[in-house]
Amino acid sequence: MRRYFGTDGVRGVANELLTPDFTMRLGRAIGQQLLETTAHNGAPRVLIGRDTRRSGSMLEAALASGLCAVGVHVTSAGVVPTPAVAYLAREGHYDLGVVISASHNPAQDNGVKLIGGDGYKFPDEYEAQIEARLQHAPEPFPYPPPENIGVWQFDERESEQYLLYLLHVMRELTGEREPLRGVHIAVDCANGAASQYAPVVLHELGARVSLYAGEPDGDNINLDCGSTHLENLQRAVLETDADLGVAFDGDADRALFCDENGDPIDGDAIMTLWAITRRQQRTLEPPLVIATEMSNLGMQRRLEAEGVALQRTKVGDRYVAEAMRATGALIGGEQSGHIIFSERATTGDGLITMLETLALYLHYQQPFSQIAHPFEPYPQKLVTIRVQDKHGWQSHPTVQERMRQVEAMLGGRGRLSVRASGTESAVRVMVEAETLALVDEAIAPIAEVIQELFG
Repeated sequence: MRRYFGTDGVRGVANELLTPDFTMRLGRAIGQQLLETTAHNGAPRVLIGRDTRRSGSMLEAALASGLCAVGVHVTSAGVVPTPAVAYLAREGHYDLGVVISASHNPAQDNGVKLIGGDGYKFPDEYEAQIEARLQHAPEPFPYPPPENIGVWQFDERESEQYLLYLLHVMRELTGEREPLRGVHIAVDCANGAASQYAPVVLHELGARVSLYAGEPDGDNINLDCGSTHLENLQRAVLETDADLGVAFDGDADRALFCDENGDPIDGDAIMTLWAITRRQQRTLEPPLVIATEMSNLGMQRRLEAEGVALQRTKVGDRYVAEAMRATGALIGGEQSGHIIFSERATTGDGLITMLETLALYLHYQQPFSQIAHPFEPYPQKLVTIRVQDKHGWQSHPTVQERMRQVEAMLGGRGRLSVRASGTESAVRVMVEAETLALVDEAIAPIAEVIQELFG
């Protein structure tokens, strides 16, 4: 079992797990892996981006030091969204992209995410090899001679290139230079990486913008704002009489929305609307959406009625991306608003999601509330159980028998999902069904037996 890497890189509290010493060692291990696996001649090249956390610049300096020390050249893009690093790593022919961010977590947390030169997140096996190097590195570490030290540089052109790409996407979608002229949008940037990008892009496209949580100070990222606190965006839309609202998380790889009435719109709704529209336009090939175990059964039923299949993966955007590559699917993602449009990006991109959604709004020329709720969601409940062993339930006969009983009770009227958390010592139990009473009846026995045996 891996000690450091979880479902989305290494994540922990700054100056606890993620100290400068540890992060520099991590940089050395990553650098060693690159030196042994990079095919071309010359030193490997790495692009680093970060979000707005206080600890971000400290950890970037430590990581860059570790990389340069073993002979890797490092370019910093500064504060950029996670998907910008994926795009720029691919377009700039870097061997690796690194994002220093803890996404939607509080400011004291941080993380290190690895993105390959092709723009896709590294597979589990590659991260396991880096972890092995990290745990078994000799001391003292054998540094190369001075002439082989890597070079670090900051290049502001990287972030500018990403901004230009976003503008190109929307203008290509609509055929207009300022397609959003006359549209009023409320935007919550979570005091994160989107703060320097979303308002600029929207203004350039002609929109009127009411901006919230767009003044990061290093400590206010995700603090009672952004996609994890959608109530702020809902209130902002109503107070400003906006046509719709969009909220990002700290590293801007996801986006959630609300309509002009302040009603929330999640990733399932956006994926369904997009897929139905493309199906009607006969441009959804294959007729397939990739989603996770958490996506609503109502979404599946509506897509099937439109002749579109829904394929589910484990929770985690990397598993969605892998399934999309294997099937050629054009869209996939999660309820949380982490959506991948394979024609535009290799990973979830909140800003691309915003632009694709705005293009749908312009296409229908109706109030957002009339198009953005394409299915009636089934009642759904998620319970998180803190446990000592988050994997033991998978082979425990009592838990497995209880799960079989619940699944038999649900029949075709609902769905059960039990999974270990990828970021904490917990088990998550999700049930959705035709009625809330059935959800409650089904979830209680599973949660109780896991709590009793492993809590």
